[in-house]
Amino acid sequence: MNAIDPRPVYARATEQAAALIGTVRPEQLDGPTPCAEFDVRALLGHVVGGTRRIAVVGEGGDGMAVRPVADGVKDDGWPAAYEEVRTRVLAAWAGDDRMEAPVRVPWGEVPGRAALSGYVMELVTHTWDLSESLGRPLELDRELAEFALATARRVLPDPDRDADTPFATAQPAPEEADSYGQLAAWLGRKPLSRA
Repeated sequence: MNAIDPRPVYARATEQAAALIGTVRPEQLDGPTPCAEFDVRALLGHVVGGTRRIAVVGEGGDGMAVRPVADGVKDDGWPAAYEEVRTRVLAAWAGDDRMEAPVRVPWGEVPGRAALSGYVMELVTHTWDLSESLGRPLELDRELAEFALATARRVLPDPDRDADTPFATAQPAPEEADSYGQLAAWLGRKPLSRA
């Protein structure tokens, strides 16, 4: 378990995601992402829905009863939809008692600290997915990727993954890969081809 308080890291990850979501233009919503099952619109729906789920967990509710998808968001409504759930999740996890309280998340019952660290990993990874899809419009925070990569290597130590794991088998990272490239490769992603 990570002894670092993941809340400040998660808050920074949400700020970064919000800034990137703010750059999305409606004509980009049907574009591909490195996460093969999502186009940009579906990826945004997953990010907003997943953030709503971890907000419910932080509020003491059953996050597993929350579908991790946001439907019905207008093409120009993604920044507002994310800001709404981002505000909610940060408030839900503000109390110190949430860090050690057992919570139920898709990978089991874990202390809140471990759950939120896992959601840092997911959000930072999906932020990279979105950044790749949009042609890397903003510089991403390297420290967030380092935290997410350390979490990913701890919770998914085996590079070979089965169909029940939400991340694909690890890919080799290019020699020049930064921490985001290493994170993406560890979680089975490849950059989109710009050819």
